[in-house]
Amino acid sequence: MLVLHHLNDSRSQRILWLLEELGTPYEMKRYQRDAKTRLAPVELTAVHPLGKSPVIIDRDIRIAESAAIVDYLIRTYGKGAMMPAIGTGEYEAYNEWLHYAEGSAMLPLMLNLYVSRLKEAGKPLHPRIDSEIANHLGYVEGALKGREFLVGNALTGADIQMSFVAEMAKIFEKLAPYPNLAGWLARMHARPAFRRSVEKGGAYRFAD
Repeated sequence: MLVLHHLNDSRSQRILWLLEELGTPYEMKRYQRDAKTRLAPVELTAVHPLGKSPVIIDRDIRIAESAAIVDYLIRTYGKGAMMPAIGTGEYEAYNEWLHYAEGSAMLPLMLNLYVSRLKEAGKPLHPRIDSEIANHLGYVEGALKGREFLVGNALTGADIQMSFVAEMAKIFEKLAPYPNLAGWLARMHARPAFRRSVEKGGAYRFAD
């Protein structure tokens, strides 16, 4: 059976959501961050040398990167749904969103997370970080204008992969100027499969 190695407060939540959307049988092995350091437990290094999550293991296949996991799960278990047809313009847009989420959009948000922990020492960096966050959230806001989903007329892996970007923006209280993005995230949260994923994996608690 497919196994998801799931770490609380991590990108693994969106993979759990995807599995619930697909209705694919899976086993979830849970790992908990250290309450003080917020680091993943050392046990995860036995699953992947980087000690990271998410990781899926499906028979003899082991994948650690979120976009690669999303792509694999949809191609393998999606039965033709949740991704546009390869060779179409919509597929290229879909593929770009898969890589944009971590390749570009998450960098300023993660910088905000880490620099905020520096308190006063990090203050000089915040104007530039805030500018980059606004740049990327504004880009996604424009892409969602008049749209229910990022690509096409139904949920795809692009929505799953981009969800973590919006989740982090919400945690940092950055969503107010972006009603399209905020509305999209609210629609994702209302999906039964998303709710099941939260019940099983727990809500994000980065701000605690």
